[in-house]
Amino acid sequence: MAGTVGSAAARGVARARTGARAAGGRRTLGPEKTLGLLESSVMHQEGALLALNKPSDLPVLGQSGDLSLDALLPALRRRLGLSAELHVVKAPARAAMSHRECSGLVLLSSCYHTTKKLQQFFTNARQRGQYPATYRAVTVGVPAEPEGKICSGLRWQQQGDTAMVVPVPAPGRRSLARKEVKSTLTRYRVLGASGGCALLQLQPKTSFPEQLQVHLTLLLCPALGDHEHSSRVGRVLGVPFLLSPEAAPSRTQVLDEEELLSRLRLSPQQLRHLPLHIHLQELMLPEGPLRAPPPPHFLRTLRCLRLPEH
Repeated sequence: MAGTVGSAAARGVARARTGARAAGGRRTLGPEKTLGLLESSVMHQEGALLALNKPSDLPVLGQSGDLSLDALLPALRRRLGLSAELHVVKAPARAAMSHRECSGLVLLSSCYHTTKKLQQFFTNARQRGQYPATYRAVTVGVPAEPEGKICSGLRWQQQGDTAMVVPVPAPGRRSLARKEVKSTLTRYRVLGASGGCALLQLQPKTSFPEQLQVHLTLLLCPALGDHEHSSRVGRVLGVPFLLSPEAAPSRTQVLDEEELLSRLRLSPQQLRHLPLHIHLQELMLPEGPLRAPPPPHFLRTLRCLRLPEH
């Protein structure tokens, strides 16, 4: 018995160390270290166009005084030796009110005409029925169908002191006309599944804050690391069902301790620091696709869950 307890304790320490590395994306870095990280994350630079592979714990926009990509752009421009100011053309979808945001490609431009040309290109692509942005997401749960579309109205709703994004299944014409509700659509495809988790390809046709997270909860498969919306998916005897936002306040995501936590080598205490597993992997540009590999924590999760890495 003593040997068993000792082995369990040793496994717990090993899991804690590995888990701390897995949750390392949540470390708070200062401006200088963050600038160095951004400089090393440049994926493409040509003319006025610059592409970065943004980490998940750095918001694109922030409040005054917050560390954000937008606030660091002047310093980044000087580091890269660029003469003109940089502006965000395209960035990963805004994922949450907290700093847990999507990782992945950010397009920056130092030329107004280049910015307008690319924005028009994305608009025209969507009007032609194309999907210029492709995400990867690890989900807790496997969709019932291997591919499909998630359609829903979305709107902001005040819940106490917090504004939250909630789905509107059948929005009325008046609410859409008054722009109180936005009709949204995301196309998904299952790339692999293992042990009750899945790797999904997500292609949003519309853009709304937290759209991908809410759509995944409507699919009853919340994103791993979603501590904002995952509580809306409940389970009875292992069968998932959807809860109303009012009945499911935000909380740290709950995972099966015996199975998923063990496979991820995380303790329940480390789970709250787990980054959001949604990554903007590919953008369609006029010259062809631009791709960015997922961050280390995302790749490690794929290996732990035995999901495809390609």
